[in-house]
Amino acid sequence: MFEYSFMQNAWLATIVISLLAGPIGYFLVLRGQSFAGHALAHLGFTGASASIFLGVTPFSGALIATVMGGVAIGYLGNRLEHRDVVIGIVLTMALGIGLLALHFYTQFATQASSLLFGNILAVSHSMVIRLAILSVLCGMAFLLLARPLLLTTLQPDIAESRGYSVGRYSIVFFIICALVTAACSQIVGALLVFTLMIAPGAAALQLSSHLKQGLILSAVLALVYGLGGITISYYSNWPVSFTITSLSCLGYALARLYRSKKHH
Repeated sequence: MFEYSFMQNAWLATIVISLLAGPIGYFLVLRGQSFAGHALAHLGFTGASASIFLGVTPFSGALIATVMGGVAIGYLGNRLEHRDVVIGIVLTMALGIGLLALHFYTQFATQASSLLFGNILAVSHSMVIRLAILSVLCGMAFLLLARPLLLTTLQPDIAESRGYSVGRYSIVFFIICALVTAACSQIVGALLVFTLMIAPGAAALQLSSHLKQGLILSAVLALVYGLGGITISYYSNWPVSFTITSLSCLGYALARLYRSKKHH
């Protein structure tokens, strides 16, 4: 399998993204904002589609759109009572704009399928380098924000009394989420970002109630889903996104089963 350069690139890209996507998704689930990750993924699709008009690469378009959406969700979501309404409106508008772009440029239909469902086997070595740099920068920012972010997540009133701006940290966190979402879209596509971001974190919360263990577990599970899915796809000739998604669903089901048996 590793005789092929595209498989080497696929593994490297999955490793650098999974190690960050898992812990970020863990925090999203912990904050009760997993739906926001889904909305950001749709914004990534919109940005990639709109890149046709902007004359930039689809990845650059996805980055721009997700960051703008992350700022909007982080800013508005903390000022409105019903965050899911805000996120739902953003998600719907994003899909509409993306479909509008494809309506005028039907020759990009194949590329649109890749944007929606991912194509990790088409990731180039230069893209791997860009993803690695993006992951390192986001990882450093996440580590610096981890402690105040946890406080603003679990005890926002205490955080405000200590001088931490809940809204400000929310915006910064969603910017990081936006960048990671755009990176994950390169692997599993905009529609399946839940696979590498939310599913590992949700399973980790079922398996452990300790923060550090949960963060480590979410990263490990994301790696297992991603690399396991690529390996299964290579030997079975099934779509990579399908195998990764299947593993993530199975992992979450087993984690729920383990938790239910443990409590009984």
